[in-house]
Amino acid sequence: MERNKISGGIYLVIDPSMNRSELLQKLEAALSANISVVQIWDNWQHVKNKEKIIREICSLCHQYQVPAVINNDWELLKSFPLDGVHFDNVPEDYHQIKQSIERDFLAGITCNNDLSVVEWADKNQMNYISFCSLFPSSTSNSCELVSFENVQRARQITSLPIFLAGGIKLNNMQELQELSYDGVALVSGIMSAENPAQVTKQYLQLLNNNNETRNYQ
Repeated sequence: MERNKISGGIYLVIDPSMNRSELLQKLEAALSANISVVQIWDNWQHVKNKEKIIREICSLCHQYQVPAVINNDWELLKSFPLDGVHFDNVPEDYHQIKQSIERDFLAGITCNNDLSVVEWADKNQMNYISFCSLFPSSTSNSCELVSFENVQRARQITSLPIFLAGGIKLNNMQELQELSYDGVALVSGIMSAENPAQVTKQYLQLLNNNNETRNYQ
């Protein structure tokens, strides 16, 4: 299916502990504006019905042919219609994980300044990598700041789609023009907006502008 491809664009990370009706409403608004990937963040504190919200998110994403991936908890792929998993760290036995899931799935991983993670992702044929954090961020406070130089070095290591995450806002997207990347991962930039669809379109426009500027250079 078309949703089993990841090439770039807007990667939306959503917090399942958010008010359910607001979460689904804002998610659908963002999906309608051409989100590429949705990740369900690993934050289940105070979530009363984990199973229901996962299924609702998957259903909504699939209506728009957008893949829904889970953060870290890969075992959920066995019992839910999730399309993949995003790892925060290199898993201990990825080969065994793939055998256990027993179906094709998408997989990505968070990278920082340790480029051995990029090498691991390339060797294990991940579907994408995501650098965190490009800028200081309240939602990515566990990530170290990534140097732009290391993002550029990553492009020399792998041809995998590269997403940039952490503190990315409409007013600092222009600073990313010099980098070779394929998409941006966003949390509050979209989900805290009053009009997620409009903001998503603005991010996409800036992303396209950056791509055009880089290609022109």
